[in-house]
Amino acid sequence: MHLLVRSLATVAAALLSIGVVSAQNFTGKTIRIIVPYAPGGTSDILARALSGKVGEALGATVVVDNKPGANGVLGSDLVAKSAPDGLTLLLTDVGGLTSAPALGAKLPFDSAKDFTPITMIAYSPHLAVVNPALPAKSLAELVTASKAKAGGFSVATVGAGSAPHLAGALFAKRAGVEWVFVPYKGGAQALTDVVAGHAQVMFNGMLATLPMVKSNQLRVLAVSSEKRWATLPDVPTVAESGYPGFVTGSWQGLLASANTPTDVIAKLNTEFAKALAIPEIRERLMAQGAEPRPMTSTQLAEFLRADTAKWVQLAKETGIKLE
Repeated sequence: MHLLVRSLATVAAALLSIGVVSAQNFTGKTIRIIVPYAPGGTSDILARALSGKVGEALGATVVVDNKPGANGVLGSDLVAKSAPDGLTLLLTDVGGLTSAPALGAKLPFDSAKDFTPITMIAYSPHLAVVNPALPAKSLAELVTASKAKAGGFSVATVGAGSAPHLAGALFAKRAGVEWVFVPYKGGAQALTDVVAGHAQVMFNGMLATLPMVKSNQLRVLAVSSEKRWATLPDVPTVAESGYPGFVTGSWQGLLASANTPTDVIAKLNTEFAKALAIPEIRERLMAQGAEPRPMTSTQLAEFLRADTAKWVQLAKETGIKLE
């Protein structure tokens, strides 16, 4: 009898524990936002812009933890294998989660099954930029110069399979040029090497790249959005520059590990959406080249499915594969 009572008490405690996780109110807790790249890139900038406001609203401490390595896989895997309690989150370019498996990359997690989508954060179109020492003042001139240079130019990328890497690879395919793609642990390091002339070309999210364009450390040739961006009205789109339909960008999203309770996801979704709607934050991000794009967990899940299908189709059409 005592054994039965003890067993029932154990079960009750376990159920209560599940309820506490499910009803997580975050007060007094520490939430880690894992950014799987080095500091200074688009995901890092967004995480730091939002962490304070979200922490305030939740009564929690929100810390941004950069975990670069293996082209973003290291940090993403850490979140995929974390406890499903909403206290360890992933803020990343979701294009890497959809494109890498679609293009044949072997990952230690299943992008479709090991995460719970929370919300999209923002869209930042890519800027095609070059080191100012390059004579090219347009994409057409860059293509001509690339074809004339033995071995082609070096192109800095955030990492193999990232959205900026694939934007550059797709452009090279469309333009018929041979480029050497050099992966870095994060966008900031890659940009620094283009500024220093160690690499000549880069496609990268506007949020992280615009400051270096404004300071004349980099020359921008085109923007990859559907239409010209208000911040750079004189810069043509890639489509305008002779490549119709070429639209790419970095989509930053927020995810938790699989099986995180729905009410925890809903609470995080609400608070991040509220933070993105704060006029001061929204205006600052828009001025820097990132458009807030909050959406529901269900909408982000559908976006990820559609994006994966897009990359599968592009892999068939272009033959681009990741080793």
